[in-house]
Amino acid sequence: MLRTPLLLTAAIALTVPAFSQTPIRITADITEAPRKLYHAEIDLPVKPGPATFITPEWIPGNHRPTGPVSDITGVAFSVDGKPIYWRRDDQNLYEYHVEVPKGVTTLHAHLDCIVTSRADDKIAVLEWEKLMLYPANIPVRDIAIQPSVTVPAGWGIGTALTPASAYDPNAKVGGTTQFQPTTVEQLEDSPVIAGENFHEFALAPEISPKHYIDVVSDEPDDSNLRPQLLDEISNLVRETGAAYDSRHYHVYHFLLTLSDLTGGEGLEHGQSSDNGVGEKGFESQKGQLGESDLLSHEFTHSWNGKYRRPYNLYQDDFSKMQQGSLLWVYEGMTQYLGNVLAARSGLKSQAAYRDMLAFSAAQLDYKSGREWRPTEDTAIAASILRSEGPAWSNWRRGQDYYQEGELFWLDADTKIRELTNDQKSLTDFLHIFLGKGGNTGPLIVTYNRDELVADLNTVVKYDWATFIHDHVDVVNPHADFDGITRGGYKIVYQDHPSDSLSALMHSGSRRGGGAGPFVWYSLGLQLGADGTIYDVRWGSPADKAKLAPGQKLIAVNGLVFSTEAVHQALVATKTGGPQSSEPIHFLVQSEQYINPVNVDYHDGERYPTMVRVDGTKDYLDEITNPLAKHPAPPPTDTKEDKTN
Repeated sequence: MLRTPLLLTAAIALTVPAFSQTPIRITADITEAPRKLYHAEIDLPVKPGPATFITPEWIPGNHRPTGPVSDITGVAFSVDGKPIYWRRDDQNLYEYHVEVPKGVTTLHAHLDCIVTSRADDKIAVLEWEKLMLYPANIPVRDIAIQPSVTVPAGWGIGTALTPASAYDPNAKVGGTTQFQPTTVEQLEDSPVIAGENFHEFALAPEISPKHYIDVVSDEPDDSNLRPQLLDEISNLVRETGAAYDSRHYHVYHFLLTLSDLTGGEGLEHGQSSDNGVGEKGFESQKGQLGESDLLSHEFTHSWNGKYRRPYNLYQDDFSKMQQGSLLWVYEGMTQYLGNVLAARSGLKSQAAYRDMLAFSAAQLDYKSGREWRPTEDTAIAASILRSEGPAWSNWRRGQDYYQEGELFWLDADTKIRELTNDQKSLTDFLHIFLGKGGNTGPLIVTYNRDELVADLNTVVKYDWATFIHDHVDVVNPHADFDGITRGGYKIVYQDHPSDSLSALMHSGSRRGGGAGPFVWYSLGLQLGADGTIYDVRWGSPADKAKLAPGQKLIAVNGLVFSTEAVHQALVATKTGGPQSSEPIHFLVQSEQYINPVNVDYHDGERYPTMVRVDGTKDYLDEITNPLAKHPAPPPTDTKEDKTN
């Protein structure tokens, strides 16, 4: 049953903040970020009698229960400075029970949180679930709350929250900043970054509502972003308007931390996104390749994931389990659009887009677990797959709904173009699906599979229900290459990496750096730089030789293990010389034992790449061509000149 009209009406009605009630008042103190401690003082409106308060468990965007209850410490309740007894619930460990004395209308709570990441001497990132406390068993959209944040003197603050009074973030005055009342649902969706080296930049000034990027870094120069990068991000803002024909926020802030100390991050929010990369992650055009889709991916989630959300993923209470069966839309379509928008905006080239798509598609095709687990099950099981390690991950499968979804929506995009003689595309669907209701504030409008099918049929009539079923619900031993083939290309394997793959292999990005020899498509091993085996591809030559994750290669054909030694051994398997018919001889350490292992392999090095098929329509370049008008780019960056 198509439920969209009813759900749209409900979403608008239910997300109106109930500010007629007295709001909770919370002051978050993050001045002790260098000591890995945050503090909160919270005033809770109450009535006399038993009361139950709770901290968040299921955090939107994390797709699993990551509420930091084990890190919340120093919990204390009081009235007029006098302690009030509390007791944790025996079953729901996120709940605290208190008895409010007669005549009391405000209960004070103090709590601390041990912060093990995203904080150092120069940077602090506040995710509000670390400090929030609010009444249990009430929809979080109906609980009013007014936040304040205290940071060290001389620090700037970046957030989509609206200051209660005039505030210039680039003044970096530090101290306490109060923000306008909101709801618990929206506050959890509004992180704060703060730091000593802080800059806020306005983006695409002609676009309304306003867009900014707020940057903090450990080193002073890093937060002063390159003009070329700012131009590309401004183009991203312009491209989303053309792609989605709507905006569902009052203001948007890209929050960016540049640090090798505070850890990586990529988390979507309705009016902002929390993005963390290494110190030099965006220093140059070439160096940003591994991060090129980060901002566009998380930005797209403002439409796909925050505004339009699967009906069974959205819950009105952070204590309720989020169900992930439609994550191949939430994350998969965002994966597709994030990469496409990065190419349209100039964050990466069209050639790099194709190279990275080929790499992603090949990884899926060589994911042995697809022989038993369908794409939908990777989504349903998201909460138990996200925290698993690399050992046998190819046989288990992980969060494949990202990349599987990317190929699915490329397939759908090229299918629409083919069916309509290139008169329509997925963009027409996006205008309908993501643009419902026109420009709005930060709302949540749910959907189901029936609506997807109906909206796709509005663009062009086709058996979309079967199309979805065949790609998502059933086991497919091979990845969906139809969109690539229909797009005018094919994936082949060559004896050297593409330019983009080579850059990723030598980068410090989330997708490269620190890895050992690249032998996944040859031997079937994922190796560390020291020879440690992280994963073995099920059914590969390494699997047949009985190698296992956790073992360590210490010698290759009589040479001490090194990337070069492995390279030489692979090359020798195809030279036609005396070694070409021999297996590769390894010495393998397994705990306290060392044993010889022979891997029978004779096809040399193998790296995936994409090549053009003559005489076919080039949909891939058509898809990644800009849709919006871009102003003339700024002069070439001096940093780029030095890097290259």
